[in-house]
Amino acid sequence: MITALAFYLFATFTVISGAVTILSRNPVHSVLWLICAFFNAAGLMVLLGAEFIAMLLVIVYVGAVAVLFLFVVMMLNVDFSEMRAGFIKNFPLGLLLAAVLLGEIVVGLGAVGQGGIKLGVADGSAAPLTGQSNIEAIGMLLYGKYLFLFEAAGILLLVAMVGAIVLTHRKRPGVRGQSVPRQNARRPDEATVNMSPEVGAGVKL
Repeated sequence: MITALAFYLFATFTVISGAVTILSRNPVHSVLWLICAFFNAAGLMVLLGAEFIAMLLVIVYVGAVAVLFLFVVMMLNVDFSEMRAGFIKNFPLGLLLAAVLLGEIVVGLGAVGQGGIKLGVADGSAAPLTGQSNIEAIGMLLYGKYLFLFEAAGILLLVAMVGAIVLTHRKRPGVRGQSVPRQNARRPDEATVNMSPEVGAGVKL
């Protein structure tokens, strides 16, 4: 009884938060409602026994992605009138995309009703052991059977990050570059200067 009540509570708040995220006129309010939707979706994952996915929703999506969205929206000077004009201009395209997505959902539901696609027979090698939690089973797979693939994905992400830094790092006039050897060769007496400021004289720049 409590499990069913919790499911309907989390599901209702998830749907309401998602709807308000789309319908809200203020972008900051939209991001806050999106965070609320992520929290309720994490509650649903906990009820399903997928603790790892719930943790990812809270740590990655709420703690990183949604907070990043919030900071970007708050720091940008958003022109709401121009944004509404762009919304009206692209409204037919949005309706077309919504119709396509609705058609895909209807086709998917019809395909599920006809029976699932059999991709293969499970050999039981990935089945969790008795008494083993969901997070422990995923950790054993990632750092056991798929260790090299996991490390390769990390190396690819690192290379992509370094490539993005190299491509965006350009010399601009008037901006002093960093010289690491010069900083390492600097002596303490060149880095700090002892001053005896007078009372009420202020700070000299």
